[in-house]
Amino acid sequence: MYQVLLFYKYIDVDDPQALAERVRALSTELSLTGRVIVAHEGINGTLEGTLENTEDFVKQFFLDERFSDVQVKRSAGEGKSFPSLKVKVRKEIVGTGFTEAEANPRVKTAPKISPEELRSWYKQGKEFVVVDMRNDYEFASGRFKNSVEPGIAASRYLPLALEKLAPLKDKKILTVCTGGIRCEKMAPYLMHNGFSDVQQLDGGIHSYMEKYPGEDFEGTLFTFDRRKTMHFGGNRKIVGVCYLCSARSESYADCAQPSCHKLFIACDACRSADGSVYCSESCRVTHAAAQVQV
Repeated sequence: MYQVLLFYKYIDVDDPQALAERVRALSTELSLTGRVIVAHEGINGTLEGTLENTEDFVKQFFLDERFSDVQVKRSAGEGKSFPSLKVKVRKEIVGTGFTEAEANPRVKTAPKISPEELRSWYKQGKEFVVVDMRNDYEFASGRFKNSVEPGIAASRYLPLALEKLAPLKDKKILTVCTGGIRCEKMAPYLMHNGFSDVQQLDGGIHSYMEKYPGEDFEGTLFTFDRRKTMHFGGNRKIVGVCYLCSARSESYADCAQPSCHKLFIACDACRSADGSVYCSESCRVTHAAAQVQV
């Protein structure tokens, strides 16, 4: 049995390289694969391994008092979610490009509400707007009921969505993302830009789905690994639609045109026999022409 761990923390790290080396050594010892990013502003990791080894990682790594309060999210793995282990030191643990004046979670972030509180909001019919801070292709396969999509391809493009979100400036806003890490910056960024009542979902969509599978969040949760999507069961429905024909689907594909690699939902009927698919006729023609030249 395999398990995937998802964790992060914004915290001052004096020596990111030393922390990265420690994570790499422990993960290698336990035969874990995945991606971990370390920066002066904290750590962001997703690791997969056997149930025993991932739990050993949790027991050993989180003995460090700096990370003892980290909320570790767990989900079923397949043993092949990641091709290898990559531990990198970067400028940010989430690439937003925001200045510290615009968003610094180590100093101040938006108030958090628990999955339990959000569930009560839905039950009570409370007035609020869910703003989904994930990338547009993630939103495609699953989202909370009546959520607003800023329409961004990456976190760094949030400034371009401010005009679209402007009508919500005086509404009660709840930002959501996969595990919570992006909202730690993107929610306070909204506050910095005049949004008056902004909160974020503690633990992100992942934590909500763990506790309330099939409730309020419709569809599947996109993952940045070979699984592509995941869910925790429950009475759920398929909300994703094929990018090419609009049939219901939750299956992602990369455009087969090498210079494109657009990620989109594609149903089985729109794929070729080998499973490949193009996001447009232009990409299909371009690739075909390149093959002829070769």
